Amino acid sequence: MIVSKLLSVILCLLLVISCLSGPPTYVGISDRQKAEKHIINTNIETFHNYALPALNLIDYEGFVVSYDDKHLIPFWVAYTLTSDEVLSTSAPSKGSFQQDSRISFSQADYSDYRGSGWSRGHMAPAADFKWSTSAYLGTFVYTNCCPQNASLNNGSWNVLENKVRRWAEMYKEVFVVTGPIISDGTFGTIGNNKVAVPDAFFKVVLVHMDSGYSCVGFIMRNSSEKQTLLEACISVNKLEAITGYDFFPFLDDSIEDDVESMIERTIWQF
Repeated sequence: MIVSKLLSVILCLLLVISCLSGPPTYVGISDRQKAEKHIINTNIETFHNYALPALNLIDYEGFVVSYDDKHLIPFWVAYTLTSDEVLSTSAPSKGSFQQDSRISFSQADYSDYRGSGWSRGHMAPAADFKWSTSAYLGTFVYTNCCPQNASLNNGSWNVLENKVRRWAEMYKEVFVVTGPIISDGTFGTIGNNKVAVPDAFFKVVLVHMDSGYSCVGFIMRNSSEKQTLLEACISVNKLEAITGYDFFPFLDDSIEDDVESMIERTIWQF
């Protein structure tokens, strides 16, 4: 299962990333993954709207985080989710957030969130990793969360996460990329570590069916207001223009333009 997930995550990374601007920094890559690491090294690019010398990639069981050590939140998280994994419930029902002791980057901690009025919002949601106790508990790290409005976390964002799991059941496998958007920095920072509070959050979902690829994007504001999937949905082309990310560079340009420019509502059913 772990090896299979590793290969799936690597594929998901190849979908997300764009051009090389220097060797990325990796954390948690074991010796047995050297071949896969080489594949990643030859394909990863620094997202061009961040002036970083390299991506800080942190490998977890089932997902990968690109970590923003300036704002102490992820740039993005990437993973695959299958129907079998959605139906598996071997994990515990609760986890506890902690710092990742493997990394040297600065991280948020409990004191930053305590009394801030913001919840610790998973970017790779714990409920997507119930197929493994260790994978599930591994989502409870500060490198995988952002300050998120509690009503959003438990409301509209939760509806979207549940919908992603439904799509995984329907289409056997989905590729997911999620992250924060910091535009105006309206909410500032929290805690002594000055953890950035995002203005909004994005999610991109890709499926591959017999008929071809289809993808859809979402942006939800970091606020308590109810936001429906219909209101939040956006074409991947538009989301790329907002974030500066190239989500699916592996696709042939003609296919990529067609797939990313439209939202096929019959497929996504919302």
